[in-house]
Amino acid sequence: MADPVKEDSCKLEEELSQELHQHLPAVVNELVASCGTKQCFEHISSVPLPSQEAVVEIVAKSRKALFPGYFDGHKIEEVNLEYHMGMVLTKLYALMADQITWAVRHDCFRHDLSCTLCGERGQRGALEFVRGLPEIRRMLTLDVLAAQEGDPASGGVDEIIFSYPGLFAVTVYRLAHLLRHLDVPILPRMMTEYAHARTGIDIHPGAEIGKSFFIDHGTGVVVGETTQIGDNVRLYQGVTLGALSLSKEEVESLRGAKRHPTIEDNVIIYSGATILGGQTVVGARSVIGGNVWLTESVPPDTKVFAEKPELVYVGSRRPGKEKA
Repeated sequence: MADPVKEDSCKLEEELSQELHQHLPAVVNELVASCGTKQCFEHISSVPLPSQEAVVEIVAKSRKALFPGYFDGHKIEEVNLEYHMGMVLTKLYALMADQITWAVRHDCFRHDLSCTLCGERGQRGALEFVRGLPEIRRMLTLDVLAAQEGDPASGGVDEIIFSYPGLFAVTVYRLAHLLRHLDVPILPRMMTEYAHARTGIDIHPGAEIGKSFFIDHGTGVVVGETTQIGDNVRLYQGVTLGALSLSKEEVESLRGAKRHPTIEDNVIIYSGATILGGQTVVGARSVIGGNVWLTESVPPDTKVFAEKPELVYVGSRRPGKEKA
């Protein structure tokens, strides 16, 4: 037998829901009315934007090509390796061609540029991207070995490839850096910001980074757009390779200029160090200690450490000191 109290309660809830829904059209109208004004950033156009979901897929398929067998979810043997690689690259090429086309077309319409044959640029750019994968793999092999040699906690190359956030961020950076050199708009930064969100490591695709690069732990690392990093460099968590603070006018005048430091070969930079400025050069084989703030150049073979702070102990005796 139906419960009359429950039925009345359900009817009241349904009436309330209908009453509240009547307010939605007014909000829709207000939001639509603000489109096309300075109060709204929108992209209402027949020209598609690149897809964030596609960017994630591009990264995933690229990693399958760069590290076959690690991220595929099924067994790969020598007998089916060529078939597998062909399938991955075919799908990656098609996906990349579409995304480059959309990125170029959006840029053209947004900034009222002359036609640059975006469809052809998409196809050619996708081909150059997949052609660049063998060299990226060679670089990443050296990055993996640098991680293995530089981290005594490493359980081997499998662990590094599967789980190290530094390697993931550097992999995405090297892919995005290639697209940047191909003059592809939007996509490179979308890729590195995806890695940034996933790992806490922010590497601008415009940075120039040499071989055997290792980021240990990694959280909070920032590498700015015009940073130049040599070979065999190691960074720890919280390192910032950034630009000096600028006024709005200076930002515009220095857009595209060298604003971030140069790190030469075989340098180690420990956690929390901040190195700023386009004229700042850290010479080869130098060591920058933790929490150092550096805005001037350092000669090669130099160690820079912050003076040990005076610690204050409250509520207990200082370690190593006997009670009087």
